[in-house]
Amino acid sequence: MSNLRDLAMTSKAWPFEEARRVLKRYAKKDPEKGYVLFETGYGPSGLPHIGTFGEVSRTTMVRRAFEVISDIPTKLLCFSDDMDGMRKIPGNVPDPAALEPFMQKPLTSVPDPFGTHGSFGEHMNARLNNFLDTFGFEYEFASATDYYRSGKMDAILLKAAEEYETLMAIMLKSLREERRQTYSIFLPISPTTGQVLYVPMKEVTKDGQITFEDVDGTDVTIPVTGGNCKLQWKPDFGARWAALGVDFEMYGKDHATNTPIYDGICRALGGRAPEHFTYELFLDAEGRKISKTSGNGLSIDEWLTYAATESLSYFMYQKPKTAKRMHFDVIPKAVDEYHQQLRAYATQDDKARLNNPVFHIHGHNVPASDMVVPFAMLLNLASVSGAEDKETLWGFIQRYAPDASAEKNPQMDQAAGFAVAYYNDFVKPTKTYRAPTDPERAAMADLAARLKDWDGGLDAEALQSLVFSVGKDHGFENLRDWFTALYEVLLGASQGPRFGGFIALYGVDETVALIEEKLAA
Repeated sequence: MSNLRDLAMTSKAWPFEEARRVLKRYAKKDPEKGYVLFETGYGPSGLPHIGTFGEVSRTTMVRRAFEVISDIPTKLLCFSDDMDGMRKIPGNVPDPAALEPFMQKPLTSVPDPFGTHGSFGEHMNARLNNFLDTFGFEYEFASATDYYRSGKMDAILLKAAEEYETLMAIMLKSLREERRQTYSIFLPISPTTGQVLYVPMKEVTKDGQITFEDVDGTDVTIPVTGGNCKLQWKPDFGARWAALGVDFEMYGKDHATNTPIYDGICRALGGRAPEHFTYELFLDAEGRKISKTSGNGLSIDEWLTYAATESLSYFMYQKPKTAKRMHFDVIPKAVDEYHQQLRAYATQDDKARLNNPVFHIHGHNVPASDMVVPFAMLLNLASVSGAEDKETLWGFIQRYAPDASAEKNPQMDQAAGFAVAYYNDFVKPTKTYRAPTDPERAAMADLAARLKDWDGGLDAEALQSLVFSVGKDHGFENLRDWFTALYEVLLGASQGPRFGGFIALYGVDETVALIEEKLAA
């Protein structure tokens, strides 16, 4: 273990780089609270989404890396901002009109339109917990409503009242003039309506009493403690860091400009700002920022319709500080690269393993890959065979790899089902074939003739060499042009797998028939 720790201390994998920054916080002494705290936030006004998955999975990767380099205990806290006022009614709830009387009330004071929990906020919190449990994350859940109403935030709220002028000065510098006139770090809960009020404070006393104008026009004085008010979201961010002793939190690039505010609030309240990690946002196929409101980009349910969770974790691991397009076309590549890394891990030394993405996905329990055929190859196979179910693909797979089966190769079996779904939904509707040029026609006819005489069995490498030879013999200066022609004429795609491997999987006789069919068209 000590050797592994030494290697981890020099690993360039980004989770280890982040973990070392966290460890440096406690170079002189261990945390007084007894553990290192990693935190992620959740806004329960909507369902957990692919960004929620990314934030928790990436934070888990850093936490796992930290546990390699340190014996200090760790916790991951998933904090739900469920005391926020409901600013708009989601369009996907039953009878949205019934929620209109509850606008601006805390989400945990809004009835559950689904009828399964005590409030809308509790329903969404349950969805979050189920979501995280489904993916096997290890975490503790925290509710803002519970923290504010139970008194867990009282000490920091009293400190905020004591340091009110300092905190307001931090916030006012970031606001436009008209917003400054009505801004307060405190959001009182109206004693009259139960709504979260965005009103200026008439007085804030050092002992934690605030005075403001209620919705009925009367002045009201209440204590900041006991769930009578909450903090605005930016002060709340920093106050939570101070109250809980958060050591690490990551958030999207859209929060980056707020980092000095969060840190300033935390320090003014006597806390130590955590290590933060700002990740780039995901883009859709056209390069636009993915938005829950516009619905562009991929949802987590959509990804998991066509690939396993691990491929999504792999995608999340890759270059988190680089903006990446996240659309359906990235799924096959992520699946195949994930399995390439699984196969590599089995033969790597400890140093290489710590830099392998699959270690950061699985920790010390990295599974073996049983994918005997790449996902991209399965898509091409589904295309030429017109497969409507995975059993059709298994007929080809078992001829290529006789020892493989759905029982022995569960990853392969799952991928076969995903490939059929992906092919029918994305590949089939966009397939476009073209006729070969005269030189291409002559080369393909020659390839068919040589395959008819082939007696080398289903040796993918030998078949690949044969295809290469045909291309060279027919004067293709750039052999990539030869393979592109094969893909576009035979498979209806602009790119594809190693063609020798495709022949081995699809079958020599079947490939001959495919070539003759397309040349006769």
